Amino acid sequence: MDKQLLSIVAFFLAVNLLAFFIMFLDKVRSKKKDAERISEGMLFFLATAFGSVGVFAGMFSFRHKTQKWYFLIGIPLLMLQNAAFLFLTYSFLLKN
Repeated sequence: MDKQLLSIVAFFLAVNLLAFFIMFLDKVRSKKKDAERISEGMLFFLATAFGSVGVFAGMFSFRHKTQKWYFLIGIPLLMLQNAAFLFLTYSFLLKN
């Protein structure tokens, strides 16, 4: 595995672990009455910034935001966008 690909994979894993943890944190905060919540906009930003797999895994692991239609449709679409961007980046920039 070349160094550039390893860097991309490490970045992708780090962002998704962070997104998964933030979904967990928001779920814990949702059960507390006065806790400051993480905005849905921030969750979508994390998903857009290559954390879509972590957000999606967190949704179903913690049963969080699964009743919101825009999460059920938007996060899988962002997963496709993330995968397409990573594929294009690897195929056009790193292979040459």
